[in-house]
Formats: sequence, C-alpha cells, structure tokens
Amino acid sequence: MASIRFSSGSRLALLIACVGVACSIAAAPAENSVRHGPRNDTEVVPYQSAASAPEKAIRHGEVRFEPDSKEQTAVPKPFRLDAAAFQFERRPQNSISDDVSLSFVTFPSPVKTKYEPNNTVHCEYYCPTTPGKHPACIVLHILGGDFPLSRTFATALAHRGVASLFVIMPYYGPRRPIDANVRMISADPRQTIEGMTQAVKDIRYAAAWLAAEPEVDRDQIGVFGISLGGITAALAGAIEPRFHKICPVLAGGGIALVLWESTDPHAVDARQRWIAAGGTRDSLMELMKTVDPASYGDCVRGRKVMMLNASHDEIIPKKCTEALWQAFGRPEIHWYDAGHYSAIWHLVDAIGRVTDFFQADAASGK
Repeated sequence: MASIRFSSGSRLALLIACVGVACSIAAAPAENSVRHGPRNDTEVVPYQSAASAPEKAIRHGEVRFEPDSKEQTAVPKPFRLDAAAFQFERRPQNSISDDVSLSFVTFPSPVKTKYEPNNTVHCEYYCPTTPGKHPACIVLHILGGDFPLSRTFATALAHRGVASLFVIMPYYGPRRPIDANVRMISADPRQTIEGMTQAVKDIRYAAAWLAAEPEVDRDQIGVFGISLGGITAALAGAIEPRFHKICPVLAGGGIALVLWESTDPHAVDARQRWIAAGGTRDSLMELMKTVDPASYGDCVRGRKVMMLNASHDEIIPKKCTEALWQAFGRPEIHWYDAGHYSAIWHLVDAIGRVTDFFQADAASGK
C-alpha cells in the first residue's frame, strides 16, 4: 500500500467529512434504530432494513477463536478464553464514500450475563474498498457513550487504508437492558471489574473476527480508544497477543487512584459508598489491580505503543498517565496543553497522529 500523507489543510477537510458521516449515522431515522435503554443516555446504532440496500447481501458466518499458544502463561487468568467457534452477522449499509464501506456486525459475547441484550456484541465496520490487505484497528468509545467521536476516528482510519471496527462495550447502546439500571462502569467497583473484564473478552473476539476477514492483514491489528476507551484499549492491548499496536488517548493507569481522588460527582458517590461498606483506600487499590492496565506492563514489551494525553487533565491525573507510561516501557507520548474536555480543540492533530500510527507499517512495507 502506498504511503499517504496529508497536509494540515487536508486533515481539516477530512475531519469535516468524517464528522459529517458520524452525525449522519447518529441522525438516521428512528424507525431504523435499535434501542434498549433510556433515550437521553447514549447515541444509537442506526440499523437499516435489508430492503434499503437490496443489492448488498447480509452475510452470516463462523469464526473460530484460537487462544495464543502461551495463553495459560502469557494471558492473566481473569481474561483467558478457551478455543471456541462463534457465529456472526455482517449487514452492509449505505457506503460512506467510494473509498470506505460500512457494515454493522454482531456476534455473541463470550461472557453470558443475566441481561440478554448485553450478551450480543454490536460493532460498526469501516472497511477500505481499495484492493489488497489492510492493517486493522479496533476503536473504543468514551465513558458517556457518545459515539460520533469514535465514528469520526474510525472513518478517518478507513480513509487512510486502515480497516476499523468500532466496538460498542458492555451495557452501552443496544446492549443496555431497558428494565435494569446496570452499567459497565458502576458505583460498585466489583461490577466495574465485571464490566471491564467482559469488555476485554469481547474485544478479543472482535480481534479474532477482524483477523478472519480476507481484506485484513492479521499481523497488523491494533486497538485504539479515548478516555474510558483509552483505558480499556490499554488493558485489552496488554491482554490480547494479536494486537500489534496500542494507542490509548487521554488514559492512564492507577485507575483506583482516579476513583479515590476525583472530584467528579459519580466518583465521589462511588467512593462514599465504598467507605460506608467498610472499604478502605488500600482495599480499593488492591481490588482494582485486576483491571488496571498498568498491572500488565510486561505483556506489551516488543509491541508498538503511542499515547496522547492532556497535561492539565482534570479527570485522569498526570501521575496516573505517567504510571501507565512507565509500566508500558516509556513509549512514544504526546502531551497537549489542555484538559480532558478541552483536548477536543486538538482533534485535527490527534486524528493525524492516530492515522499515521496505524498506517505506518503498511505504508513502509514492513
């Protein structure tokens, strides 16, 4: 694949196009949407009927997840998976452009919960239409479940020749049960551990699905996410041996410290509940180690990592970012002069860096 470089002006034009695509997907007619949660809680994946694109056949198939040969020693016990075959559905949608096709993909979660909607993983697949093998990337969303930002990155990656699978994490969007107040990130730290563990296992299945697609170079699969998605990307990247590249954005390690020190009302509520139940700072730190990406720094040795962070982040303290950076072996890191939310003003630069990062090996023929 030839190397593609964009000027800052071209990147801005691409960003405007990508945001337009993300907004048009989010604004699809309600009758084509699938929803399992409160209307004001999250963006919705707009499923279209097969009749809207009769020339595009819905594809059903089977993928076999095969654990790494060193699964029992290299993969931490809570995240291990047995070999298994799983069914999937790929439902083509109206094309993004001549260069990118869009499909909705579903497959069963390897984790079965008592909430049936949460047991199906929903994804959006942004696939380059150019011939040949392509690097690939899993894209993860933010805590609030606002999907347009993830769609913007997925679309930009696909325009740069990187096949991108946007994965909706547990209890978000169509995975949220209508009759239960349950979340992936909860005021109960134990439930948070369950949610993040399921997310990592879902992502492992998603990586296997990508690796089985004929247009994907199975040796160049990465994972990317922002905020909660960045923390989960760092965790899944450390756990899943298939990932060649890892790019956490606005993320960090020491996530129990984030919960303990944050002034965010939700974090304060969770902390107060923990203390009221007899929990302590030390017991929280010990419990959350299971889903702290900084706990698994040794697992990423030899892989390519790039971190993008805000030097004035009010959600992820700088010491937490530096803890992850140290644990991951001091990889490439870029600091924006911004806070967690004001980092959006650096979106054009971030898109350029992320797309360069995931395209680089393919462009150079490595």
